[in-house]
Amino acid sequence: MLRAAEARDRAAFIELLASPEVHTYLGGPRPRDELEREMPEVPGRRPGSFVVALDGAMIGQVLLRRATEHHRPAAMGKADLGYLFLPRAWGCGYAAEACAAALDWFDVALPGEPVVLTTQTANARSMRLAAKLGFTEVERFRAWDAEQWLGLRLPVTPAT
Repeated sequence: MLRAAEARDRAAFIELLASPEVHTYLGGPRPRDELEREMPEVPGRRPGSFVVALDGAMIGQVLLRRATEHHRPAAMGKADLGYLFLPRAWGCGYAAEACAAALDWFDVALPGEPVVLTTQTANARSMRLAAKLGFTEVERFRAWDAEQWLGLRLPVTPAT
């Protein structure tokens, strides 16, 4: 289930952002004590941010936000899909289901808008998910001492 973040999700957000496994391809985890100090009471409350819940408990997060200046020129101004899941939720299909649902929401909210996704090529799971969601390669580039992959999902056009 996708839903807005709630105060009860704070501990799961901290676990997600402090997890070395989750951040293997994202530059490493943040220190737990820093997260405990800085995390708001209700984290992740912004447009395009969804908590992924299983039986009411947070297992991940899906984000759709505008690509900003730190992205590649091909991504500028487009919506950017991001996702993080707790390791106990990996391999169950939750990321594919949640990201597809968020993209369906996006297609209704902003019809005709393309979406980009960036991941490290070494992240085989993320590369498979990008393909499954319909992203096609725009470019590969080096950043953060690793090869990165930028994919594009063209807007869904309604059938006539």
